[in-house]
Amino acid sequence: MVIFEQKMKLLITGATGVVGKTLVQKLLDDGNEVHYLTTQSSKLDSIQGAKGFFWNPDLDQIDTACFHEVETIIHLAGATVAKRWTKKYKEQIYSSRIKPTQLLLKGLVEIKENLKVKHLISASAIGIYPSHPYRQVTENTLTTPHTFMEKVVCDWEKEVDQFNKEGIRVCKLRIGLVLSPKGGVLGTLKIPTKMGLGAAFGTGEQGQSWIHISDLVGIFKNAVEAQWEGVFNAVSPNPVSQNELISALAKSLKKPNFFPPIPSFLLRFILGEMSALVLDSHWVSAQKTINQGYQFQFPEIQKALHHLVSQSDK
Repeated sequence: MVIFEQKMKLLITGATGVVGKTLVQKLLDDGNEVHYLTTQSSKLDSIQGAKGFFWNPDLDQIDTACFHEVETIIHLAGATVAKRWTKKYKEQIYSSRIKPTQLLLKGLVEIKENLKVKHLISASAIGIYPSHPYRQVTENTLTTPHTFMEKVVCDWEKEVDQFNKEGIRVCKLRIGLVLSPKGGVLGTLKIPTKMGLGAAFGTGEQGQSWIHISDLVGIFKNAVEAQWEGVFNAVSPNPVSQNELISALAKSLKKPNFFPPIPSFLLRFILGEMSALVLDSHWVSAQKTINQGYQFQFPEIQKALHHLVSQSDK
């Protein structure tokens, strides 16, 4: 597939997160013009080279000037799930995905006569898929929400689909476990592993569909330039078991790896419903993304972790 290097004006939500920062910088480096939305007035000028606009989804407020001349929206906004799931925080996980999506659409409808937006690329998550110890899932796998995360992602995608009604092409990227040199899940796993205390969870055999942040940014970039439409899994083509992930990390850090997995019952006792984040098993196919023309920089876990560990040490 041929991708044309056409410069664009884009609007990004979630631009100050780990993925957002990396993606915005890549888009700017490529000569694109970037607007971004922030809920903090102090961050309106926090990204050099990009222009910030204020919004408050909880109060239904958005500066519609953010849409001026914008052709593509990249929607990344959403509270982290890696924080204890109290009843109140679960409400925040849900509302931080639903309300911003609804407000984006409302803002677009308000300026419909002057609308130039033709494409929305929204983050989604592989948490929409049912957990299974060994079965591979694809974009065509039936998704019927039974768990909290499945419901969150299903409802999130339903809100994203509403943009189709306004003649806007919609692309949903179901993102796996993002590995980045700057914090995130890798930062958490590195702490015990560096001390030789790394261990998997539950059986350790559950599938981990991961992606190097450079590939995730690359997929977003391709989706923008080639105008992807539909649902795509943003994961490496080579998922691994959790045991394999911890072993590969220990090897990259040159540390021993001999501790047995932490029992499921103990994790459920400590974390409650949140234990699903480490006990659920997802073997997710990247074939549709590959068929769309994306070539992975880091398709193998060991090469990816060696690169990330070397970057984080700089």
